Amino acid sequence: MDPLLPEIAGSLRQTPNLVLEAPPGAGKTTRVPPLVLTLVRGEVLVLEPRRIAARTAALRVAEEMGERLGDTVGYQVRFEEVSGPRTRLRYVTEGTLLRRMVADPELKGVDAVILDEFHERNLDGDFALALLNRLQQRRPELLILVMSATLDGAPVAAYLGNCPVLRSEGRMFEVTVTHLPYSPKPLANQVSDAVQLLIADENAGHILVFLPGTAEIRQAMRECQQVADKNDMLVLPLHGGLSVEEQDRVLKPAERKKLILATNVAETSVTVDGVTAVIDSGLARSSSASRWTGLPTLHLGRISKASAKQRAGRAGRTGPGRVLRLYAEEDYARRPEYDAPEILRSDLSGLCLAIRAMSVAGWKELEWLDAPPAVAVVNAEALLDRLGAVTGDAAARLARYPLTPRLSRIVEEAIRRSVADEGCVVAALLGSGLRMEGTNILDGLDRPPQDAVFHQHLRQLRRIVSARRQSGSRGNDDELLRSILIGFSDRVARKRAGKHLLLSNGVTAELQGTAPAGEFMVVLDVEDRSDRALPLVRMIAPIEPEWLIDLFPERIEERTTLDWNHSAERVETVSALVFDELVIEESRRIVKDEISSEMLCQKAMEVGIEGFVEKNALEGLLARAAFAGLDPPDVASAFRRMCEGLSSFAELRRVGDQFVPMVEEMLDRRLLRERAPERIRLAGGREVRVHYERDKAPWISSRLQDFFGMKETPTLGRDRTPVVIHLLAPNQRAVQTTTDLAGFWERLYPEVRRTLMRRYPRHQWPERP
Repeated sequence: MDPLLPEIAGSLRQTPNLVLEAPPGAGKTTRVPPLVLTLVRGEVLVLEPRRIAARTAALRVAEEMGERLGDTVGYQVRFEEVSGPRTRLRYVTEGTLLRRMVADPELKGVDAVILDEFHERNLDGDFALALLNRLQQRRPELLILVMSATLDGAPVAAYLGNCPVLRSEGRMFEVTVTHLPYSPKPLANQVSDAVQLLIADENAGHILVFLPGTAEIRQAMRECQQVADKNDMLVLPLHGGLSVEEQDRVLKPAERKKLILATNVAETSVTVDGVTAVIDSGLARSSSASRWTGLPTLHLGRISKASAKQRAGRAGRTGPGRVLRLYAEEDYARRPEYDAPEILRSDLSGLCLAIRAMSVAGWKELEWLDAPPAVAVVNAEALLDRLGAVTGDAAARLARYPLTPRLSRIVEEAIRRSVADEGCVVAALLGSGLRMEGTNILDGLDRPPQDAVFHQHLRQLRRIVSARRQSGSRGNDDELLRSILIGFSDRVARKRAGKHLLLSNGVTAELQGTAPAGEFMVVLDVEDRSDRALPLVRMIAPIEPEWLIDLFPERIEERTTLDWNHSAERVETVSALVFDELVIEESRRIVKDEISSEMLCQKAMEVGIEGFVEKNALEGLLARAAFAGLDPPDVASAFRRMCEGLSSFAELRRVGDQFVPMVEEMLDRRLLRERAPERIRLAGGREVRVHYERDKAPWISSRLQDFFGMKETPTLGRDRTPVVIHLLAPNQRAVQTTTDLAGFWERLYPEVRRTLMRRYPRHQWPERP
């Protein structure tokens, strides 16, 4: 990097903006900022995407300048600051700069801002660039320098007024990249195998392994420990959740070789001297907001080519290196060149809060490198409205905390309710991302974790709000829980069957661990993951439903609806108090009115009306009407009439025998009797029922003797259709079926007579009936 420093200085003297491209390990993070410091009279801010990078870079520069950290060079990250009255070169995280610009939109005393590792395209980095670009229009002397190892600098240069782009080749040593074939083994086993492969090849330095998250780091540590012990290696984790001391253990020199298992925090800015080999899993976890549920989602996915190059660059920093990629070369070829900017996939509530706090008219007032999605902005604005950050002053009060808007609102409300210290503990617990054994946030107050990061956060919050713990006792739990509810009012949930919860936005989630005793709660830590059917809830706060009515009366709605009770098979009127989409109280009663009757009719028709009426009788009546040539009756209308004043299937079944007569009343009963009589009288005086079926001739049945004296077949209807006669023996079994009674007597009866006489000798069988 040093040979390029004069050209960098010359460019910045001519134009205030510059894009610098340099490979990993070239020294841009530690060599360029001191140069810029010599070009300006005021302060120089260097934006780093991660806290560990800001701290280690500041320490390295201070050592190279021969000074103590906190003199000329300092750093400031969330919950931690090392600086002094003479500090002019300050390494800060992107969020720290944004909070400073909320309090001081003009950045008084700052003459240059360097955005390091901008290729990561973090949300805060993009926002900071937009604000700095806007500020530069009022302060044209402000220097803006964007640095990256793998960024395509042309779009950024165009955004910054077509500023110059300088490139450094750096001093990278040769790095050999090997793609390993696909393996079905678990990731931890693949890492162990790769470590043994490097050891067998007599790798001379430390080994840096890139893994997607802390869970994978823990698994790989267990799997690799035996190999490390056998080869006298230190196994060390490296991720953003470690304390300063744990991070320093990784970064400082050691007599033994190190096996460093890291997340992508080690991709940029952080240089571990002595690393000569990298094992790249090719995976990373990225957070975003689910477009369907609005819940945070953690996505395990493949890294881009740019990230793969960044990781490989860690192996060639101090000498020739080797990279083992745990994925095939064809896989690498199919990967995207760059990762999608975080601003296109993340929750934007913090960004919108800062915009409100700075009294910017709106997000469209800023010129963006990539504009945020309008839908995400609308959702973020709605959340801020719920949190009460409507005015600039209210937004500024929340923005002064190094917390998300939700947690800031909890702290503000806790102060108002005289539980400030408890509010700070809750915010520190949730903000540190720690996993507790239980799911109830109150357990964290009873047994706070022994975690250095948590306690660091808690000390800083207590300092900001001047909170003091009183005599070791806890304040009013109800007031604390109300404060939490204010911050998470859109995450109210009600317990359902088992461990299932129904959230106020209509989403169903699953609770991890033991379900709480209470029915209502606020969901505090929830994750919508693609590998799970339901969002997983890890932490809750119990609440009382009455608090919703007291705190959010404008979001309470009284609804009266009809509901079908499947188990009781009846219509019920449900009166409910609803918070957003969540029922918090309801009562049921039976009301017999027109609307209830209509629902009953609809439900009965869905299962089939034959379950409530005499099916055969109805079908016979309809066939009889059709035979008579009458217009078909409106059966559905008749069924609705029968449902009037009723509300249940049981009541409907009790009156079912009334249905066929009701349908018959809808017909021309005179014509029906004339054309399709229900019964006819035989010659012997006996009346028999006439059976009617669709598309068939009507038929009757009776004993053969009942037809003695009848010469012709009875006919019915306008067309005088002969009736089908079923002639029965004394045992009521048919001996003949005919529509020609006269022909039967003449041709068939003699033979039938002989048979019946033998079987039934006591009956009279005249020769000529």
